[in-house]
Amino acid sequence: MEQLFSKALSVSVRCRDSEERKSTIRVTIDLQLSPSAVHKRNLHVRLTDDKDPYFLFTLSISEEDFQSLKAQQGLLIDFGSFPQKFIELLELCHSEQEAESPRFLLQLCSQGPTPEGPSSLSVVETNAFKHLNHLSLRLSPGSDREVKDYLASCLARLKEEREALELRLKRTEEDLSRQLSCTQQTLCEKSKELEKLRSEWTSQTSSLSSRYSDELQSEREKALELQRRLQEQADQLRQELESAHRSSSQQLRSRVGELEVSCRELTERKYKNESAIRDLRMKLVAAEEEGQRSKQQVLSLRRDNSLLDSQVHEKERALSQLQMRAAVLEQEIKDKELLMSRTKDVLEATQQQKVSLEENAVGKDAQIKKLEATVKSLSEELLKANNIIQKLQTEVKSLVGKIKVKNTVTVSQEKVLQETTEKLQSAEKELHSSRQQLGTKEQQMCALKEQLESTVQKLNESREVLKTNENVISWLNKQLNERQMTRATAPEPAAAAAAATSGAKSPLYPLGRATLPPVGGALSSPADLRPTTQLDVAALDSKYFERVDSIPIYGLTSHLPKEIPRPAKASLPSAYFSA
Repeated sequence: MEQLFSKALSVSVRCRDSEERKSTIRVTIDLQLSPSAVHKRNLHVRLTDDKDPYFLFTLSISEEDFQSLKAQQGLLIDFGSFPQKFIELLELCHSEQEAESPRFLLQLCSQGPTPEGPSSLSVVETNAFKHLNHLSLRLSPGSDREVKDYLASCLARLKEEREALELRLKRTEEDLSRQLSCTQQTLCEKSKELEKLRSEWTSQTSSLSSRYSDELQSEREKALELQRRLQEQADQLRQELESAHRSSSQQLRSRVGELEVSCRELTERKYKNESAIRDLRMKLVAAEEEGQRSKQQVLSLRRDNSLLDSQVHEKERALSQLQMRAAVLEQEIKDKELLMSRTKDVLEATQQQKVSLEENAVGKDAQIKKLEATVKSLSEELLKANNIIQKLQTEVKSLVGKIKVKNTVTVSQEKVLQETTEKLQSAEKELHSSRQQLGTKEQQMCALKEQLESTVQKLNESREVLKTNENVISWLNKQLNERQMTRATAPEPAAAAAAATSGAKSPLYPLGRATLPPVGGALSSPADLRPTTQLDVAALDSKYFERVDSIPIYGLTSHLPKEIPRPAKASLPSAYFSA
């Protein structure tokens, strides 16, 4: 902390609902160097009263705060020269505070009835026209902690001053005691010398008084003789001067008579000259009246002349304008004739072009319809891209506004700008790549749709095959049940036991084998059915027993079996279904 200024100045204090008063306030300006990179220097302004220790107003101005202060109050200096200029203004106030009408004043204005709330310190220059406010600083009252710190610093300073004064007092006491002892010694010596001198002086004065008394008597006698001589000389001089005065007075009287005669002659001449001057004045008045009349006539003639000249000039101007207009109109007529001939040629050429363009327009309408379809699809993508670009542009605009406001941080904002441009470029690249990905995804979607259609067809075919298989199985079960019923009506001992055991195990899928009729034939009688140990399935077509590997279908895997039968192959006609 470096102290730049500290003086007690006369300040006029203004509060609300109270009269203006003057008080002596100490203004202290300190410059603090901070280690941070953003705020390198801070200026501290402090107002205190030596009589009132609780009176404290403070203000801290950083470089950023000074920029806003400079913009608000129109200052023309930088932060580096601001403290010196502020101190110069305070010095001017200090130099003129004892004058009756000071030119520079310090004013402390508060909005409250007492100067306890936020106040403004102003440096005002007064002149005959108005009050000029050079600088106004907004000061805040010290908090309890600041007042305590200030009082503690004052107390520490007073203690230091008291200790320094005690040291000085001790030193002065020691010096004075030394000087006292020295002076006492010298006093004793000097008193002895004084006694010696007094004895010598008394002896010398007695000898000198006896010697100079004789000399005084002789000198008094000489002085009396000189007085007599001087008196005689003065009498002679007085007689000579009286005679000279008489002669000069006679000469002056004769001169006065001559001057009176000349004075009378001059008065007569004066009267004659005054009468001649009166006559000349009368003539001059008459001549002045004639001159004024002639001047008025000259002025009226000049006015008439100027009016006539202006009329002549106006007419000449009108004539020249009419001539110019006639020449311009003739030129315009010639130009229009040339334009007419050119427009005719252009009309013929345009008619020919119109015919050819109408032919081209028919072909291009078809192309435009195709292009409009593509443009619609592209416009949707472009709208998305434009939204992204607009967002980035708004970010760039906000960054540019911040750059204009914060001139001190231009380097960092340039980096941000570069980053935003890089982001823009990367966004454009991403847009391009997303468009390409969109195209590939659309192709994949088309391929997947084709696969879906094919799988749905296969599914429908497999369902039809399943239905036919179920029909066949139900028919076979029916035939087997009928056979069992017939065998139950005419049982053989061994066959009955086998049928009873087989029927007890499974009524739908018996273990006995029934011989199916040959291809193209039909069941004629129950005797055609032969009991066997296995089901004879040779008569069924092989398409009902073929299976293929499964094809996965999106969204249907949970409802379909793992294996879907292939579509039926071309084979011989079945005996159970019409071809």
